[in-house]
Amino acid sequence: MTTRTWESLTLPAAGTYNLDVAHTRIGFVVKHMMVSKVRGQFDAFTGSVTVAANPLESTAELTIQTESITTGVPDRDTHLRSDDFLSVDKYPTVTFRSTRVTGHSGDEFTVVGDLTIRDVTKEVELTVEYGGAGNNPWGQAVWGFSITTEFDREDFGLTWNQALETGGVLVGKKVKIEIEGEANPA
Repeated sequence: MTTRTWESLTLPAAGTYNLDVAHTRIGFVVKHMMVSKVRGQFDAFTGSVTVAANPLESTAELTIQTESITTGVPDRDTHLRSDDFLSVDKYPTVTFRSTRVTGHSGDEFTVVGDLTIRDVTKEVELTVEYGGAGNNPWGQAVWGFSITTEFDREDFGLTWNQALETGGVLVGKKVKIEIEGEANPA
């Protein structure tokens, strides 16, 4: 892989890189019954990052197929695909488009962009940890990253819930997104 040094980081050369679906996981975590957490992921998505000559001018986009949501529990997955949540028949995708990089400290960058769920678009802030760059054993260029963000699902019209006898609700409002991934030259 062609790399360069920028502020003591070894970064990939400027250019467009596609997410490596086989080595990327788009996961989420939501509080359940106020006492535990449910984890899940999306299995079908595409995305790319355009690394600029000045890394602070880089851009990214992601499209997730909502039908690919999975938590390992078929009945829960069916409910998440229904009109109570993602309404996958009406809204087949969730998208993210970066609008700016607002700063960085070491290998951690703050990226702001537009997240669209159910045709509602809100600005979110991502924490992006750059993992490094190199070549895999087959000579293919690769670089890695970890991304986290958190948002209130009700801001996107995901308001279904059920009150609990003990107080509180069945599904927490906050959704934490955890992405671990790799990208390869487009």
